[in-house]
Formats: sequence, structure tokens, C-alpha cells
Amino acid sequence: MNQPRIRRRRATDLDGCVAGLAEVHRVDRYPLNWPADPHRWLREPHPARAWVAVDADGAVVGHVAVHRIPDPAGGPPARPTAEVARLFVVPSARGLALGSALLDRARQWASGRGTDLVLELAADGASAAALYERTGWRRVGTSTAPWTAPDGSPVSLRHYALRHYPPGSDGPPASTARRRARRPTASRNSGGSSTSIS
Repeated sequence: MNQPRIRRRRATDLDGCVAGLAEVHRVDRYPLNWPADPHRWLREPHPARAWVAVDADGAVVGHVAVHRIPDPAGGPPARPTAEVARLFVVPSARGLALGSALLDRARQWASGRGTDLVLELAADGASAAALYERTGWRRVGTSTAPWTAPDGSPVSLRHYALRHYPPGSDGPPASTARRRARRPTASRNSGGSSTSIS
């Protein structure tokens, strides 16, 4: 397969996105619970931006969106933040680094707007966690999802963040970088992925 092209998602891409998502769900169980309306699931909450990877025939083989997170009600303004969501790559297009390329596109968008990025990942998403950690994302916590797995069991989530640093700042202070380097690496052997980007 030739390297797919990444571009902004169009309304006419949604049927192809749903077809790709159905294939990913069949193979990887992502999303864990198949949405009642997958078109709506991909469109909402209204994304600030969404991109697709398309092959030479125009078929959608990957997708990612970013959703702006509003400031907390009644609190002081927070740093501008957006959530990376709906990230997947169809099985036939894996091994082409499309997951990284789609994340890079989201990162470029956020960097141009001085915006931090966050995402959630089901705790069994070992391959996705490895990708995020390899590309600079930092695990910042865990929680239990407000929804359950298809069998009714609770779902643990890992939370990741990627902070925007203005040009010329050279990233986090050196003391922060040293603390991160001393931290043990998160386990990457926990099973399947909740984002399908292997």
C-alpha cells in the first residue's frame, strides 16, 4: 500500500469513517461499546478539527479528532486544552506509522494555537500507551470510566497529557525532565488497545 494522505475530514467522509470504524471494532473491539449511531459518535461532541487518512483510492484508512475542553464553570481560566479522540487506523493500513502521523497532525494544530492536549485510554491499551509514551505524552492519572464494558464490568482509564511549550522555551524545566527520567516506565504488557493504531 502506498503511504496514505492525511487531510481534514469532510462531511462526505463520514460513511467511509464508519465503515473503517466497523472493521476496527470487529478486529480490536474499539470502540469497546459499539455506538447506537456511529455517524453521530464520530461527529460529537462537535470537534474543533478532525482529519482522515485516505489511501490512493480515496478510502478512509485512519481518523483522529480534537475536541476543545471548556474552562471550568465559575473558576479561573485554565490553559487552553483539547482532547484527542476517535483515533483509529484500519488493520490493512497498519505498519505505515499512520497512528503517529495522525497524532502529529493533532499536535501541529494544538501547537499553532498554544493548546495543551489530553486523551483517555482504556487501561488494557498497551500498544496505544507505548505509542503515546514514545512520542512524548505523559501519563497523568487513572480513573474509572462513567460507562461500563459490554458485560457490565467497570473500565479503568489511563489519562495522558501533552503540554504545549512556546517556541524558544525548550520544553519543561530541566528539573521536571530529570524527575520524569527517574520515573519507572508504565507497563506495556497489559493486553488489547482501546485505540486502534498499531
